[in-house]
Amino acid sequence: MQIAIDASRLAVGQRTGTESYTTELVRALAQTDRTNHYCLYVNQLPAALPPLGRNWRIKPIPAPRLWTHLRLGPTWQLDRPDVAFVPAHVLPSLPPRRSVVTIHDLGYEHHPESHPARQRLYLRYSTLWSARMASQIIAISEATKRDLLHYTGIAAEKISVIYHGVHERFYPHSSEQTKATAAKYGLHGEYLLFISTIQPRKNLVRLIEAYAQARQRCPDLPILALGGKTGWLTEQITQQAQQLGISDHVAFLGYVADEDLPTLLSGATIYLLPSLYEGFGMTVLEAMASGVAVITSNVSSLPEVAGDAALLVEPTQTAAIAAAIVELWQNSQQRHDFAQRGLAWAKQWTWQRCAEQTLAVLTTVGHHGSF
Repeated sequence: MQIAIDASRLAVGQRTGTESYTTELVRALAQTDRTNHYCLYVNQLPAALPPLGRNWRIKPIPAPRLWTHLRLGPTWQLDRPDVAFVPAHVLPSLPPRRSVVTIHDLGYEHHPESHPARQRLYLRYSTLWSARMASQIIAISEATKRDLLHYTGIAAEKISVIYHGVHERFYPHSSEQTKATAAKYGLHGEYLLFISTIQPRKNLVRLIEAYAQARQRCPDLPILALGGKTGWLTEQITQQAQQLGISDHVAFLGYVADEDLPTLLSGATIYLLPSLYEGFGMTVLEAMASGVAVITSNVSSLPEVAGDAALLVEPTQTAAIAAAIVELWQNSQQRHDFAQRGLAWAKQWTWQRCAEQTLAVLTTVGHHGSF
């Protein structure tokens, strides 16, 4: 088969969830499949590429804006691949004959206040368009599948749930490695860690307030380190620590470089992701694979991703988040138990499995047009 992939996310400098998904899936597909022929379509050449086999090539088609609709779509119409794969949401307005699209989440439906109005409208329209026009949809969790069924009305058989994996670079690192990385971000000693985009949907105002409440009960609580690039409506988040009088105990790290993420995670005492909504929540598994006890939410995809290997909390209850922080901080044995459970749980999630299941979908659509 000739398999075309929208690989524009490979060229993004600061990788977040969708960029990591694209990168790791391409890497795993290249290791798994030496038979089919792949073409990666990009709007600019990436600074680095995963190792690719001889059955892979890359095709740059530059465009300053509207690349997906003005360049990628028409190019696919001319090239006519057996199947085209979009790893992140948006199918071109000129859709290919046979296509698979991965839809990561519909968070804008659950928390519309977390998105600018224009972006919310675009997300709603483009997701509906992609869901209806694609031959098959990959949802990254059962939660995302439920949202697609509810908000788009498409048939259940059109959706395949395929989970992410965890890269082998996430494992418990030595204290020398973790201390060196922590110092690079101004952290010395123990720290509690959050890593994701700094935006309202991540529930950071409540997390900071919960941390302040926990400090009242545990004055020796380590610093709260918040890593991630700035999103939308972050001013209230960044001012919260100052308003609560705990500025000296909350550190905004900025974007955490991809090469620093494994060691920074591994050095954390507790990892926190009390998000209001996640399509998957990849850092939960990465923290588990790094040997860290995790506190996360009991909503959206997070219970299915975390299983019984994390302490789950109701994210809208600040007191519940604070109580969970205190509980794990004061009970080192419980932290150890969650860390060990998380290590075992994370080993089940592999990018090879994700690639094999994705390839099965691409093969079916490429040969038959649909399931």
